[in-house]
Amino acid sequence: MQQTESSASVSKREGSLLLLDNSAWARLESPSLPESRRLDVAAMIENGGVAVSAPFLLEAGWSARSAAHHDEVLADLLQLPYLAIDADVEAGALSAQRDLARRGHHRSASPSDLLIAACAHVNQVGILHYDRDYDLLAELTTLAFESNWLANPGAL
Repeated sequence: MQQTESSASVSKREGSLLLLDNSAWARLESPSLPESRRLDVAAMIENGGVAVSAPFLLEAGWSARSAAHHDEVLADLLQLPYLAIDADVEAGALSAQRDLARRGHHRSASPSDLLIAACAHVNQVGILHYDRDYDLLAELTTLAFESNWLANPGAL
């Protein structure tokens, strides 16, 4: 179910879920992001259309400015649907890294990106991101997920 879409055409579909990546989360307040897109993503979050996973939560926590900010950010993010990293996700991430290594690209996707992509694959959800590595993962590995860019590549 691989599909790359521009930011203008992405909206929450009935029954769909997008797994959040830090590359999108960190750019939600970018002045270059159109307000209509920011509102679209906010509505998806409010309606339960955006989920989180441990790799994203760890990255969001790492970005916190203080202990109080860390607690606040994680408390908010843990209100979203949560997709767990299980043995199937781990196996998918390892398999995807092996696929990339066989093509000379094993250092292109971070461990977090591999786990998020495998989590999306196992749970049959898309990924909301601003990171070319997800398109590479969808193209060069057996992981199948919908690649949803926050904005067009290079726009932010």
